[in-house]
Amino acid sequence: MNPLNNHRQSLILGIILALILAVVMAGWPLAVSGPSLARWFHIVAGVFWIGLLYYFNVAQTPALADAAADKGGPGGAGVTKYVAPRALFWFRWAALATWVGGAWLLKENFLNAFTFRSGFVVIGIGAWLGTIMLLNVWGVIWPNQKKILGIVAATDEQKARARKAAGMASRVNFVLSIPMLMCMAAQSHGLPFFHSG
Repeated sequence: MNPLNNHRQSLILGIILALILAVVMAGWPLAVSGPSLARWFHIVAGVFWIGLLYYFNVAQTPALADAAADKGGPGGAGVTKYVAPRALFWFRWAALATWVGGAWLLKENFLNAFTFRSGFVVIGIGAWLGTIMLLNVWGVIWPNQKKILGIVAATDEQKARARKAAGMASRVNFVLSIPMLMCMAAQSHGLPFFHSG
């Protein structure tokens, strides 16, 4: 069976290939050290999460609005029935995996970051923004999307309110993701407009 014919198998193949490359380039002990694995896990999960966040905000949501306005067009039923549930599955679990990966990466510095101790202000801001975004995903976006997608029974009026709430929480996350990514990059790559104090 060709693993490129299945997204899950392709994901597993990519993980295996990355691990092999890490072992070949760095040697076994260094390749599987906690900080290396934590950073890699955090980045891969974050790309999944933020990639889907951007997809929802710049592609799917505007396309569904256009489909709803196109009287006589195909509508958005295919997207809401087949695409959105799958994308939301990966979205919410990638959000959680990203946050857990970040906590793993911070380890003993977790409290230093979240309390803005000296040397951890920038990463602390990024961690707080990511935490707010995670809470939006699980506390606002997903509960309302379940109503919108018919996973939970809701009246048309409840679905309309759910669309607005989920849309606003998603848009807030979209906005917050930009400074959050800037803080994360500044901490790990030393961007010149930030200092770590």
